[in-house]
Amino acid sequence: MKEPKFNVTMNEYLPLRDVVFNTLRQAILRGELKPGERLMEIQLANKLGVSRTPIREALRKLELEGLVNMVPRKGAEVADITEKSLRDVLEVRKALEELSVQLACEKITEEEIEELKRVAERFKDTLDDQDVTKIAEADVAFHDVIYTATDNQKLILLLNNLREQMYRYRVEYLKKEEAYPQLIAEHEELIDNISKRNKEEATRIMCEHIDNQVATVINVIHTKKV
Repeated sequence: MKEPKFNVTMNEYLPLRDVVFNTLRQAILRGELKPGERLMEIQLANKLGVSRTPIREALRKLELEGLVNMVPRKGAEVADITEKSLRDVLEVRKALEELSVQLACEKITEEEIEELKRVAERFKDTLDDQDVTKIAEADVAFHDVIYTATDNQKLILLLNNLREQMYRYRVEYLKKEEAYPQLIAEHEELIDNISKRNKEEATRIMCEHIDNQVATVINVIHTKKV
């Protein structure tokens, strides 16, 4: 079996079991551990320099999050990206994003509008690198400015909690280079309409933004099944 590519990042403020859990979780979300890949306790323990106990605990938690499946006689493996799980996550995200863009239209400051323009430019710049992780992080940064502009800490917390579950699908979407021109256009239209406090149009564009992501990732799922 090939050696996993990810590495553990120790944190003196977290118990070892949480460090291992976060490391494996990020490796799955970022695609470093791929759907269907077997997760061997001994190999992972050797790779991360820990005992098998925190590995076993992490795998149980990942199973509860739907990121890992426990298969009889085979053990743990990375869960497939399914159309049902995608729709479940993005239905929730769509509702929260609609609310966030509506509140942003009401509350955004001139400084935040300028920051939104800056992060949109940084997003475009990352596209040339063809590093999907950097592109995903730049896309997250764009949406973060909108979330901050809502000035609603409860909403921001919900969106941040959802972000990790979204990351896996965001990466799959951003692997499709043909989607980039449309994505850039959607960012620019969002900036324009939020700046003009045009709540109805900004909401429509955000819904379209999410729907396009759903359609692209579902197409990827279906293609992989063929």
